[in-house]
Amino acid sequence: MKIAIIGYGKMGHMIEEVALSRGHEIVATIDAGDAFDLKEADVAIEFTTPLTAKDNILRAWAQGVPVVCGSTGWDAASLMAEDKRIHEHPMLIWKSNFSVGVNIFFDLNKQLASAMKSQPQYTPSITEIHHIHKLDKPSGTAKTLAEDLSLTLSQGEGIEVPIESIREGEVPGTHEVKWDSEEDTIIITHIAKGRRGFALGAVLAAEKIGIR
Repeated sequence: MKIAIIGYGKMGHMIEEVALSRGHEIVATIDAGDAFDLKEADVAIEFTTPLTAKDNILRAWAQGVPVVCGSTGWDAASLMAEDKRIHEHPMLIWKSNFSVGVNIFFDLNKQLASAMKSQPQYTPSITEIHHIHKLDKPSGTAKTLAEDLSLTLSQGEGIEVPIESIREGEVPGTHEVKWDSEEDTIIITHIAKGRRGFALGAVLAAEKIGIR
């Protein structure tokens, strides 16, 4: 499969490494100011910023190239709701976190929340820790965890789950969901050890939509 990488920073370089290890070809690496030419690509993997993600996706679509987008902090839901091409052909896969482990963590979070519906003495909260370079706050992963908690606990009506966001050092990403009561505390935690897990998940997603 021929892959274009949009956003060639640390994450882009890790995506390149993982993609090559799985036998794919990198046909373009695009950073700010570079020519946006995807004519040889089967799929583009986009990890940039909240300010540029939507425009990058639309530019890729204009060249007929589907996109795997890992940028967070932008209104992905509105784009997916407004553009009919997504329903006609799988032109976009967006997740707040592509890590396989985090997606298992999402499932655990929902299962625990379901069990807690009958235990009103517990109060949920979320803490997320990331490196100082991360632009969005709270993280997209924390927002997903909070949304899943809210929907599970309130049966669709929505409740607010507090999120504490911490930015320090070069932390790849730590997410903690805590249920606290007067008697005890229950905590589930996901700790990323590096960027490779995010990159692998993005490449796996690209393999689903990149062969046309």
